[in-house]
Amino acid sequence: MRVTAPSRPPSAAMRGRARPRGRQALLGWLYATPTAVFVVALFAVPLLLVIRMSVSRWPLLTGNQGINAPDNFVKAVNHRFFTDSVVFTVKYTVLATVLLLALGLGLALLVQESSRWNNLLRASFLIPSALGLASASLLFYVLYSPYASPLAPVLDRLGITFLGSPTAALISTTFLIVWRYAGFYMVLMLVGLQGIPADVYEAARADGASRWQTFRKITLPLLRPTLALTTVLCVTGSLLAFEQFYILTKGGPDNSTITVVQLIYMVAFQGQNDLGVAAALSLIVLLALVLINALQLRAFRSEES
Repeated sequence: MRVTAPSRPPSAAMRGRARPRGRQALLGWLYATPTAVFVVALFAVPLLLVIRMSVSRWPLLTGNQGINAPDNFVKAVNHRFFTDSVVFTVKYTVLATVLLLALGLGLALLVQESSRWNNLLRASFLIPSALGLASASLLFYVLYSPYASPLAPVLDRLGITFLGSPTAALISTTFLIVWRYAGFYMVLMLVGLQGIPADVYEAARADGASRWQTFRKITLPLLRPTLALTTVLCVTGSLLAFEQFYILTKGGPDNSTITVVQLIYMVAFQGQNDLGVAAALSLIVLLALVLINALQLRAFRSEES
């Protein structure tokens, strides 16, 4: 007959080791609590409120008038500016993303090597990023003005208007965004470039690779994580464009520069004053952003594999 030895109670040493682990876990929860509170208060609660508004009749001045789903989504999609705002936002996003990523990478390659001159260039390219977007938009509004601009006499003589046509307004606003954010994306690209080992470039030079071959076969593949981050940031920021168009063009000329976020603002606070339809538009934009970002990350991940 086999006799099983009775289990012994945990020793004092084991209990002593368990206490610090419990304290560390509690300390970790205490550190995470402020962030969790901010996430719940500034994201989860507003998101739940927007979802509630999107399925309710919710005028701006009278408040909740009861459930009316899915009327708000139907009104949002059938809005007269919905299709035009989506098309314009996509057009602006493609243009701004291509220019910002190309210029950011080009500037990063230009100032990649550390020297006194390159450090001065880095600071010069980064200075516009310190200016707020609303302030930069007001600055360019004066610069583009045919009356207050210091270039007004020259522009009047040449017959140039920066905001007088849909194409001119799009290009002028995109120029503002490129001027404002090119230095920021340069810094992100520069961090990615400095993370590439120098041994890889030395091996490529030893094998006789040209600069173009080195850039295409080494720099771009190893820079893919940085390109994924910058693309997601740039696309998301461009799809949510509001301040620059609201200040520079007010959606004009002829409602040709209305972005989807401007449309949400117009539906909520101008004309219709309908928070329910605005909330439905906001959810459509949110779902589109999640889908687009997921597709971007999946594309970069599949290229890496």
